[in-house]
Amino acid sequence: MNNELWGILVDSFPKILLAGIKVSIPLALIAFAIGLLIAVLTALIRYAKIPVLKELVRIYIWLIRGTPLLVQLAIIFYGLPVFGIHVNAFFAAAVALSICEGAYMSESLRGAILSVDPGQIEAGYCQGLSFTQIMNHIVLPQAFRTAFPALSNSLISLVKDTSLAANITVVDMFMTTQRIAGRTYQFMPLYIEVALVYLIFCSLLTVLQHFIERKLNHYAVKEIK
Repeated sequence: MNNELWGILVDSFPKILLAGIKVSIPLALIAFAIGLLIAVLTALIRYAKIPVLKELVRIYIWLIRGTPLLVQLAIIFYGLPVFGIHVNAFFAAAVALSICEGAYMSESLRGAILSVDPGQIEAGYCQGLSFTQIMNHIVLPQAFRTAFPALSNSLISLVKDTSLAANITVVDMFMTTQRIAGRTYQFMPLYIEVALVYLIFCSLLTVLQHFIERKLNHYAVKEIK
């Protein structure tokens, strides 16, 4: 590696990292939080079999899971202005990522809810608890524990998916790298560098995931005892 290339990489690393801290990670966390809220609501609607709403939820999940995220981003950012709705790139990316992740996490959460022993739910009704109370105090805590690995994987995938936001002009890590590469013509080294930065962020999340899983397993064992 020559000195010039090394200098470019050293100079670009903090810029890419800063873009990740200021844009990519906040975008992923915002989309994950909103997506999780969507997932909880849609999973409960399907579990409770609410008329009309359950069919609308099924259509939503079918549409989102059956179309590419990149197309969804383009529809929101480039398509909405046709109807007079103008949004900035970050907001459009957050909305598209939230809607997309909500559909996928909804299925993970619904499966976790269905895994809860029906006897516990019946016991809750026998104690005079309402459906909402049973969900809040009995079903959802267990469902979140069961779904935690899948939800964590969704967050990790979401961090990588934020790179697609560069296609609608969000200045994230990938867009920052593209701009530097376009100026220096060092495409391969810089793309490898940004890949390593994504790997760093995802590795940190993986370590955090394993730590929380151990804690959850520890509490589960204590409850059994």
